[in-house]
Amino acid sequence: MNIQFSKYQGTQNDFVIIDNRGGGVKLTTAQIQFLCDRRKGVGADGLMLLGNADGYDFSMTYYNADGKEGSMCGNGGRCLTQYAFDKGIKKEMYQFIAIDGPHESKIDTNGWVHLKMSDVKAVEKNIEGEVTFFVLDTGSPHYVEMVDNVNNVDVVALGQMIRYNERFKQVGINVNFVAQQENQLFVRTYERGVENETFSCGTGVTASALIAGIDKLGAQTIQIETLGGKLAVSFNNRGDNAFDDIWLMGPGSFVFDGTLAI
Repeated sequence: MNIQFSKYQGTQNDFVIIDNRGGGVKLTTAQIQFLCDRRKGVGADGLMLLGNADGYDFSMTYYNADGKEGSMCGNGGRCLTQYAFDKGIKKEMYQFIAIDGPHESKIDTNGWVHLKMSDVKAVEKNIEGEVTFFVLDTGSPHYVEMVDNVNNVDVVALGQMIRYNERFKQVGINVNFVAQQENQLFVRTYERGVENETFSCGTGVTASALIAGIDKLGAQTIQIETLGGKLAVSFNNRGDNAFDDIWLMGPGSFVFDGTLAI
């Protein structure tokens, strides 16, 4: 079977995208793993299907590189919006449905894609010895730890240890290490499903921004640096660890089209 696909990336968080509005694409776990494999296949952090859904402009189905259907992917949602636009679905504001519910998105005049994220209704603060960390869900579950210098952190080793510890191993969690750098945050993320550090994680960047702004009420915008580039997150801090009007903003870029036999 020949699969026609496109590759997109958002701050070097990269995705294989397939147009499945006809409903005929049925991929096995092994086939998704193959397509995402960086040596044998196309190479990507995840794979997405663009589909149809009643009452929405499109649907988003996301698979991690391990071949399993994943939770919400923020950079993926931005890339899929750009893909939908490039496929002829042209709107000023998109309404689409993903695994965590409905989302809005739009493309601004500078080419950045804005994605409205799910509201966050709770943040858990934990103190274990000298480590303070937060747990919250921004469409995917995230662990956030503020550090002095993120470049000194062994993100893969510590990320694996936390993701597979007794508390988190059954469901898994994405692990973010965050440093304040002048007027921006620097965020590095270990992603479950990829089981490695990625160049950028949209839901992780969102979680990190909310934690950085947790002590200030009202509307805020936080600039973010990742290994893959720059993003921004705007949100309203309602107090009592609740946030709404959350928007993830950044580029979502076409890389190439291709056909591959699987």
